[in-house]
Amino acid sequence: MTKFDLVTIGDNATDAFIKLSEAELNCEIDRPECKICMKFAAKIPYESVTEIPAGGNSSNTAISAAKLGLKTSYLSKVGNDKHGQETIATLQESGVDIELVSTQTDAQTNYNYVLWYQNDRTILVKHEKFVYRWPSQLETPNWIYLSSVSDNDLSLHQEIISWLDAHSETKLAFSPGTFQIKLGTEALKNIYARTEIIFCNRQEAEKITNRPGSEIKDLLASIKKLGPKIAVVTDSENGAYCLDANNNFWQIPVFTDFGSTLERTGAGDAFSSACLSAIFYGQDMPTALAWGAINAASVVTKIGPHDGLLTKEQIEKAQKTKNFIALAI
Repeated sequence: MTKFDLVTIGDNATDAFIKLSEAELNCEIDRPECKICMKFAAKIPYESVTEIPAGGNSSNTAISAAKLGLKTSYLSKVGNDKHGQETIATLQESGVDIELVSTQTDAQTNYNYVLWYQNDRTILVKHEKFVYRWPSQLETPNWIYLSSVSDNDLSLHQEIISWLDAHSETKLAFSPGTFQIKLGTEALKNIYARTEIIFCNRQEAEKITNRPGSEIKDLLASIKKLGPKIAVVTDSENGAYCLDANNNFWQIPVFTDFGSTLERTGAGDAFSSACLSAIFYGQDMPTALAWGAINAASVVTKIGPHDGLLTKEQIEKAQKTKNFIALAI
């Protein structure tokens, strides 16, 4: 098999972006969470629907990393349907190797409904019960990136750890999905302990550490105690924060030169893929965080997680032109 720079692992989905025009946001003063509200038992008009295949954390990361020049493969499942065919075609067109993407005949490709209102989205998700198996033969990649999988397949995590134990040269990046967070840190303690770098947003970090409302430095330190050498937490309009392998704290603001936000789907994946790619290319942590912020800032100006993705050259140009870099905090 080919030796890859990066192998990403996790579910994919076709995303149907439904742009809403009639809705309201209901936000409590003392909570960051908001609720989207629509009339019950009514016909709600919508402006448009845009269908985008090959979504999902690990798929988005694979497509972004390939665009950034990494030789990338993707381990995932699709159903025996047109959405599965479109997903495979999209991955191929994006330069992602699909040797590890297989079709499960008794399942449908995941399909998400993305309720797009103003500049953000609420996603209705349903994970098919895909059965993953770690490949018996895999040429040792530089990095493995693990994210969301369906809630019936804890065995995959055990297989990954067994393989990593035998291949110490491969580094693990982990971006926990909903099911993996619900499992709790004890069930996945070996994954956390083997992780080189973890990516999550602030709300996810609070759930992982069971520390709601904590200061960002406390959150980062709590995540690192689980085992990851580097912890990165994104925080929407506040940018992103990092506690690196040398216990230095960093903060990167939002990059604003690409214009206003259209919608935020895939911003986190754009950030983590660019940050990880920068590390692969030998960049230091402050620069890697800048790469992530620049890529995310471009993605949110387009519909969906793929159209705004940047090349390595585009990110480097933007970063050097503005001397954009993370600062110690």
